[in-house]
Amino acid sequence: MFAGIDEVDWASMEHAYGPADDVPGLLRGLASADPSEREAALDGMYGAVHHQGDVYACTLACIPFLFELVADPVVPDRGGVVELLTSIGGIDLDEEDIGEDEDEAECMANYAMAAAAVSAGAGVFFALMADEDPGVRVSAPLALATLHASPGRVLALLRERLPVEPDDEVRRALVEAAGRVALRHRPLAGRIADWLSRLAAEANAPGLRLAALAQLARCAPEALPGDVVRVVAGLLRRLRSAPETPEAPEAPEAPESAQAPEAPEAVSRAHGAPDPAAFEAAPMAMVGQLRALPAEDRAGRTAPWTADLLRTLHVGLDDRVADRTALLTDQLCSPEPGQRIDAVRMSGGLIRAWRGSYGELVRLVGEQLRSDEPKLAEAASHVLEELFGLAAPAADALAARVAADPGAWVKEWASGPPGLGSAVKALARLGDARAVPALAAALERPEVPHDVGFALAHLGPAARPLAGLLRRRLSEVGLDEEAYDRASPLLAGLTALRAGEAAPEVLRILRGAPEYRGEWLRTAALRALGSFGPAAHCAVPELRALIRRPGAAATEAAEALWAVDGDAGAVLPVLIEGLQADHARERRAAASALGRLGAQAAVTAPRLRALLRHEELWLRVDAAIALWQVSGRAEESVPVLLAAWEKNRHVRVRVAECLARTGAAGAGSDAAHVLRAELASVRRHHAMDGGYGSHDTYEDEKLLALCRRALLGDTGKGPTT
Repeated sequence: MFAGIDEVDWASMEHAYGPADDVPGLLRGLASADPSEREAALDGMYGAVHHQGDVYACTLACIPFLFELVADPVVPDRGGVVELLTSIGGIDLDEEDIGEDEDEAECMANYAMAAAAVSAGAGVFFALMADEDPGVRVSAPLALATLHASPGRVLALLRERLPVEPDDEVRRALVEAAGRVALRHRPLAGRIADWLSRLAAEANAPGLRLAALAQLARCAPEALPGDVVRVVAGLLRRLRSAPETPEAPEAPEAPESAQAPEAPEAVSRAHGAPDPAAFEAAPMAMVGQLRALPAEDRAGRTAPWTADLLRTLHVGLDDRVADRTALLTDQLCSPEPGQRIDAVRMSGGLIRAWRGSYGELVRLVGEQLRSDEPKLAEAASHVLEELFGLAAPAADALAARVAADPGAWVKEWASGPPGLGSAVKALARLGDARAVPALAAALERPEVPHDVGFALAHLGPAARPLAGLLRRRLSEVGLDEEAYDRASPLLAGLTALRAGEAAPEVLRILRGAPEYRGEWLRTAALRALGSFGPAAHCAVPELRALIRRPGAAATEAAEALWAVDGDAGAVLPVLIEGLQADHARERRAAASALGRLGAQAAVTAPRLRALLRHEELWLRVDAAIALWQVSGRAEESVPVLLAAWEKNRHVRVRVAECLARTGAAGAGSDAAHVLRAELASVRRHHAMDGGYGSHDTYEDEKLLALCRRALLGDTGKGPTT
């Protein structure tokens, strides 16, 4: 084994952490008799040689030696090596993925060479389907489905193996691999969907039926039974009540042999022209996912693998929000805490990405706060924290949790400032006054949580009694290098409460801001003074002095001076100069401030009009809104705003705020058409695969409310068209 390994110039190559001269040791470690050494070697391969899915020259050089390992029956734990090869070779590329950048082109070339090299050797995986090691048998099906150039032959073998395979986990892997084949080779999808539908029938074990339904949702959701929620719920109950016992699934159909002919389109895709819709990193086999689960997550679960199947099912159900909600509602009523933890987390993912009626689902998530299982209660509080107003059905449960556990009001971190606990934050974001005692206690701590001020913003008048405490704590802030960290949460709270009586304390911060982060601190202080309005009149001399300074500080000071004193003559020249700043961010701030001046800034209309053609989209949006506000005319601004709406989904809340305030969405207008289309969408406007923000749900619900308000003509104050 490993013939020629020392002849490779490993030192001339690199991996994620430097020279690749340690790779031969990792490869030999994969064949070690010591389990801990094998595990360390596999971790090293993923951590450096195939770091986050990357393929380096040393990764390519490893491929022949990895194939030697999987082909040798003496080597233990070969299933992990099969998964590694599947990951290295399992990325499909199309022309759109090949960039013009030299480094990117080299990276894509490595992916292509890896795919070709691993696919060329994929025939070895056929023999592994009957290997004595179940860990090998569980990894081989997905390897074949992902890498082999003859999907028809692979499908035939998957079906032949299922009746004779004794291991439940391997049987589920066979079904998962069939779903993978269907996704990669669409001409076979109909045949595979028929087979999966039969497997989901009553004759098979509940785990196998659940696996078949999950893959059916993934590759042919239209073929799911109409009562899929009832069926899945029943299968989960059966799995909870009794351990799974193997049952022989149907034998393969006679005409379908290992040499079955393939559709021409499937052959062409298999040999280098993959379906673009199938572009994705090859998923880890189920055994790999279970290995990644901490042991404590598996403890006490009747069937821990159901979590992965249910996630797959939810992905396949996609926009069938009612079905997904009903399924999660049933899961949240499970007597098994592990299943409820999974359901809580999946509920958060569903609500975050899709619009729907979630009242009962949220109430059940709230019920988990009463659980004696700490992980379950913690998961529920984290989900509710991100729901803002949608968490209302869980308000009483949140209040009870907060009252019962003062020790969780503030969360300490190993590094960085403390933060509010999830339950306190969720209750405050509901505007519930029952959060006030916890926030008051947080404000009394030596180090105030960094997010306490933002929590106060949602409480409105209920938080007004805390203004005095905020003033006192602000007066105690030393004007040193830690001033920004200490003062910013307090300034945010005073800004939210519009506590004008705190103007003297804020002025002290403004005047004495240290050099370190002083610009940030002055910005926060100026925002606070501006929010106080005329109550901060004592700050006018300081503000007038600041507007004479160059740069962004002058614009911020001018905006505050206008809010406090209303002296348009003093601030207008400063804001006009701000429109000509070098940085788009400063121009945006000046444009927004001019918009607040309304008709008193009408003289700036030509300058704002010129910015409607600027290359920076956000500056175009702010200029269009400001032009509308200073001129009282919509015809030039609306097309710019609607074009930005279509181009960048993140501007939609800003645009909708303007439309709701100014009443430009009259019946039959282009704006009304855009707003109605948004309201008709089931997908949240900034939902994306693979990432999310903590305020995504809040922003989307705000967008929906603004769209409805604009269409109803509830404009509030603002210029008319």
